Amino acid sequence: MSDETDTQARRRVVVVGAGMAGVQTAVALREQGFTGTVTLIGAEPHQPYDRPPLSKAVLLGKAEGSAFEVDFEALGIELRLGVEVLGVRPADHELDAAGGPVPYDVLVLATGAEPIRLPGAEGVPGVHLLRTLDDAERLRPVLARQHDIVVVGAGWIGAEFATAARDAGCAVTVVEAADRPLAGALPAEVATPMTAWYADAGAALRTHARVAHIEPGEVVLDDGSRLPADAVVVGIGARPATSWLSGSGVDLGAHGEVVADAGLRTSLPDVYAVGDCASFPSGRYGERLLVHHWDNALQGPRTIAANIIGETPSVYDPVPYFWSEQFGRFVQYAGHHASADTVLWRGDPSGPAWTVCWLRENRLVALLAVGRPRDLAQGRRLIEAGTELDPELLPDPGRPLKAAVV
Repeated sequence: MSDETDTQARRRVVVVGAGMAGVQTAVALREQGFTGTVTLIGAEPHQPYDRPPLSKAVLLGKAEGSAFEVDFEALGIELRLGVEVLGVRPADHELDAAGGPVPYDVLVLATGAEPIRLPGAEGVPGVHLLRTLDDAERLRPVLARQHDIVVVGAGWIGAEFATAARDAGCAVTVVEAADRPLAGALPAEVATPMTAWYADAGAALRTHARVAHIEPGEVVLDDGSRLPADAVVVGIGARPATSWLSGSGVDLGAHGEVVADAGLRTSLPDVYAVGDCASFPSGRYGERLLVHHWDNALQGPRTIAANIIGETPSVYDPVPYFWSEQFGRFVQYAGHHASADTVLWRGDPSGPAWTVCWLRENRLVALLAVGRPRDLAQGRRLIEAGTELDPELLPDPGRPLKAAVV
């Protein structure tokens, strides 16, 4: 055994967080040939699981769970589940965890995000979040009883839960403080057509509606109106789960996220961060991105593994991607539209299938595809390549996106 191989075999990598980002980091290390110790620590007692099915198949009782199909034992990955991590002492290269300190040579922060709670709703019976497997299992019998349900927040998770609740036969009212669904994610002209989806599915959508307080069996809005609610599901966003890093010396950003560099390294030596808990600088878009989506948690770990092993240093600069299934529609988004100077539509937004393209200097920087997966697939490649497009040809929905290449 060479000295270099021997050194790697003695290195201890500890990954905090057993969601998609943490699991994929551990797996990527093994796939890329890392021979040292890999320990994966998760706060929940369950086998590591995937989150997207929670708002779909698991919630509706079509699946019992969504555990990752990973043979951790065969990969030589040590699982420590049901363990809360309390802090990190970088000078000692140790974590403080329930049950005692955990030493590391390399630490990966993959603690994800935690849902924002509705002020005043803690402890009120019938108020739910939807983030964990336990949350989904608590909500499943609620849907089965076909209750009156109020959803607070018309973002991605609110729409997905409302979809599942309507599929289960529940009466659903969604209340949103903004003037439209997805106000924090999409411009008004793009999100406004989605308003009709709620009524089409038999769900009531109330915009400009703020919750004053919640009582058992009722949601009281700030205009004094009362909504019957056997259950309330809060989906008003999530924030990086980083409070445990207070005092550690890890640099945090404006949203409480870990500030990582282009290689997903943090401000501390031998400490990396990936997934929902971390932002990274995008050379492609010229700004720092904080991406709370599944694909980011899937892709980032490969960069971290390469940089831990150190043979071929890697830079993380993805085209962000996510999808949502709501009200019978498959919605996909790729890119980042903030810097666009032109918006072009393909298809009629009142119809079942349409696409929005955002361009900067005739190059695609983002697109949203509703029921047009081919547009998404071609568009994502065009964004990655930075290809110049003809804006006169792009709006024709009968013409493939790639046919607009100059």
